[in-house]
Amino acid sequence: MAVSPAVTTLCENSNEVFLDAAKLLLTYADNILRFPNEEKYRSIRIGNPTFSTKLLPIKGAVECLFEMGFEEAETHLVFPKSASVEQLKLIRESIAAERDQRLRGGQPVQPTAQPAVASASASASAPTPAPESSAAAAAAAAAAAAAAAAAAATSSQPVTPAQPPSLESSMSFFVTLQSNFQHVMLYENHELQQKARSCIPHQQLSSASLHKLTEAKEADPECKLGLEDFLVLELLRWFKQNFFSWVDCLPCSRCGGHTQNAGSLSPTTDDLRWGAQRVENHYCQSCQLSTRFPRYNNPEKLLETRRGRCGEWANCFTLCCRAMGLEARYIWDSTDHVWTEIYSFSQRRWLHCDSCENSCDKPLLYEVGWGKKLAYVLAFSKDQVVDVTWRYSCKHPEVLTRRTKVQEAWLLHTINGLNASRQQSLGPDRKKELTERLLVELVEFISPKKPKPGELGGRNSGSLAWRIARGETRGPDTGTSAQAAGFVFSPTEKEKNDRLLHVRYSSTKDQYCRVSNNSEVIQNWDQCVWKKESVFRKVENDWQMVYIARTEGSSEGTISWKFDFAPARLKIKSVSVMASSQTFHSGRVCWHVQAGQTTTEFSGDGKMQSFQSLSGSSEFIVVAGLSGGDGDTSWQHTQLFRQSLKQTDESSFEILVHLEDA
Repeated sequence: MAVSPAVTTLCENSNEVFLDAAKLLLTYADNILRFPNEEKYRSIRIGNPTFSTKLLPIKGAVECLFEMGFEEAETHLVFPKSASVEQLKLIRESIAAERDQRLRGGQPVQPTAQPAVASASASASAPTPAPESSAAAAAAAAAAAAAAAAAAATSSQPVTPAQPPSLESSMSFFVTLQSNFQHVMLYENHELQQKARSCIPHQQLSSASLHKLTEAKEADPECKLGLEDFLVLELLRWFKQNFFSWVDCLPCSRCGGHTQNAGSLSPTTDDLRWGAQRVENHYCQSCQLSTRFPRYNNPEKLLETRRGRCGEWANCFTLCCRAMGLEARYIWDSTDHVWTEIYSFSQRRWLHCDSCENSCDKPLLYEVGWGKKLAYVLAFSKDQVVDVTWRYSCKHPEVLTRRTKVQEAWLLHTINGLNASRQQSLGPDRKKELTERLLVELVEFISPKKPKPGELGGRNSGSLAWRIARGETRGPDTGTSAQAAGFVFSPTEKEKNDRLLHVRYSSTKDQYCRVSNNSEVIQNWDQCVWKKESVFRKVENDWQMVYIARTEGSSEGTISWKFDFAPARLKIKSVSVMASSQTFHSGRVCWHVQAGQTTTEFSGDGKMQSFQSLSGSSEFIVVAGLSGGDGDTSWQHTQLFRQSLKQTDESSFEILVHLEDA
């Protein structure tokens, strides 16, 4: 009986397929066991024809390598020095036992019935006329196998769609594929790219990118990042902070007051010219006036309007990426969101980029962070369509149960057909490059994703320089908890000497100022948070206000900050906290400080409050809970740190701790 989910899945293959794959897997394992110090045996190139055609398309094969201890590393799978040789032996022996039983003519340990989705992978092992087509076939087949194998490796229950998809559903899906694939060709218009470049401060962004790259190399001498990695980060920051604005409802065009979305208006000829099939009616009750909000779908028009929701943001941002010479693709999510991916040549992989969130390389943002129930996530570029759903999920079996719009085999066949048609004019070198990239992607899709609390994906082996660039590390004087992924305030050497920790947060600037540590500045509201759930920073560009709110559709949200002085052998002498919050209608915000078993509630009235009950404690947590509110906008009825974007000098959250020896 197989001892691992991966070997169990591998056993579902037919005898011939299993024995071929087992032979290779055992060879990889035996080479490491015989020559443990030989680096060449601890690394497998993903583009290697043997690996890409004989293992990658086979259900359970790559998963076996991961269970042995191999890890994904750019264009290779590597068996690191830290990996357990005993675990390698365990998986090796399990495969060998199954092989021996089959060679003796015994019954397979596992049944060989194969789901329909995997039928494409079986065809991948058939002989093909040329190496290039062989690799392409393997890549295409593995796209289907990735879905089936990922589910089988983590679930013993068969995945059964609720009902077979209809012809109407398939045709509707095909229209979505075709229209998006055609739309991305707009980004290749050289005149349009030039117009976009004229809007972008490219010299300023390039200069800032070069500066950040220099800093990263100083912090991490082994930094292998390229200038384009930092250019992506700078472009994201500029696009969100300086160029584009979010629209819920436009202010009234007469009085400037609040409006409500009151349905649709008929598009004009000019609206239709710029792809606005839908025009929202933002109605002002006071003036009884309608303000039109055409939902433009042409990125050229969006360079002028510079506003919208995620559709407009991703559309315009992807154009800006292409205008800056970055390889970009437009990402469509069937659960109503869109974003961008950028290809990093230095990291040899595609990076998730959400311009609405100013977020880079956090693919689990939607499933883990937002709680989305993903089903189909597709990437569209000038050269190809790729089903990238598996990059954005760590719950593949659940995702598969929701993929009921079309048959998996139909989707694979349709995507392959669209790609073959689009790539007819490409040269052999470009086709080979795309195939090699796809092979690397497919291994990434299959690789295990087990995020710790607070993690939102990206490659776990990302370099120190990359984590520094994205603001995901702290200075050497700050502490983090070993039990959780959250940030913990602990005293720096200066704060130890001064017996003082003083922190302020400005919602407008979206930065913490650690006053007691030479006024150290830390950007982004969540970079100093201990734990958070269903909250985000909302910027109202039309009303010029900013605040922390619950995510849309959530009934509750929480956020907390932790302070720990025990490692410094200090305890609390006194604590004062100032927090500001506002509620509307039936919204509720509950603030409290917690130290051990003691919990003390306090008001978010913007006034400094002292907590004598914390004296003598070595740690405490400040917590805000958001709940209540009315109607569809209830999430907006509880707001933390609400400030005008013009209030740049005021703090909305402040904590002052005097310390003494423990």
